[in-house]
Amino acid sequence: MKFTVVSGDLLKALSKIIGVVPAKSSMPILENILFELIGKELKLSATDLELYSSVSIEVSGSEDGSITVPAKRLMDTVRALPDTSLVFHADIESNKIMMITETGEYNITGVASEEFPKYPEISESKKLALDGSILRDAIQKTMFAVSKDELRPSLMGVLFRFREDSLTAVSTDGHRLVKFERSSFTSPLNTDVIIPAKALAALLKLTESGEIQISMSESYIRFTSGSSVLASRVIDETYPNFESVIPKENNYEMVISREQLLHALRRVSLYANTTTHQIRFAVRENNLTVSAEDVDQGSQAKENIACSYTNEGLDIGFNANYINDVLTHIDNDNIRFRFGGPTKAGIIEPEEQPEDNAILMLTMPLRLNN
Repeated sequence: MKFTVVSGDLLKALSKIIGVVPAKSSMPILENILFELIGKELKLSATDLELYSSVSIEVSGSEDGSITVPAKRLMDTVRALPDTSLVFHADIESNKIMMITETGEYNITGVASEEFPKYPEISESKKLALDGSILRDAIQKTMFAVSKDELRPSLMGVLFRFREDSLTAVSTDGHRLVKFERSSFTSPLNTDVIIPAKALAALLKLTESGEIQISMSESYIRFTSGSSVLASRVIDETYPNFESVIPKENNYEMVISREQLLHALRRVSLYANTTTHQIRFAVRENNLTVSAEDVDQGSQAKENIACSYTNEGLDIGFNANYINDVLTHIDNDNIRFRFGGPTKAGIIEPEEQPEDNAILMLTMPLRLNN
């Protein structure tokens, strides 16, 4: 197996799939990347048995073949090279690999390609095409709220609800919830699927601009974007009834500058208890006081911010980290808080939203010690 490639092109391809490679595995072959050369097309593949990722690039090939290469050493080597021509030569019989540049030679031992796990078979019965920008937006707006609790597997991914005229993406960890809706959307499918957070993170690196082809079976979902492919196991669980936890009556409404609140929150939260991260919102007529106190350290801080609010006074506590996450995932200048009371979840959303693209974020309150 032999080909020549620009090191920068190889690095770009490796960067798209390296996140799938496990750092340590009981199956050492999973720590390798599969190289397959046919003519001028070099296909690179990686898997951890839950995710399968591949990307193809054009090279100057002279000997077809396939071999697996230790991912970390390969990546570290290519990353350290200047943008230069690289000759890759593998002896398939001995699994010895040479990488040659104008100034150096690097030798590494690979593993026979036959040991690499096979790509999963995915039914073509459920298919749709989706604009890549819509999918990326949905992922970026929701993934931060996915649970890391392995005892609640259904919450360890984002629920995607495909309908004929809408797309809804939902994530929650039990303390906060994000609901993203896109109404200017058409789909031949009427189905729900929970996609693991790790797969979505890999998808953000893999996808290119333009249309993404999606295929689904009962166990897997596959995304194809240009020369890149990602397949993932889906989470075969029932997602909780998220609509039931969104409060319907929110009589307290506040509109405030997202940027001003975010900066004040970051300063004041430095004085919050390091275990609870609790901050207090004291909402009064056209004024919000953000405060925090750490009794153990004898420290406290507060800041006042102008806002639009005309209801009776309200004091409510939140986890500063959760509010910070929400504010950093909303793009609008002004945001609206809707409260139902000091013990009910707070709803946060942009003050103005496009008709076809709505996002709602919910954060559970913390009980205040008066």
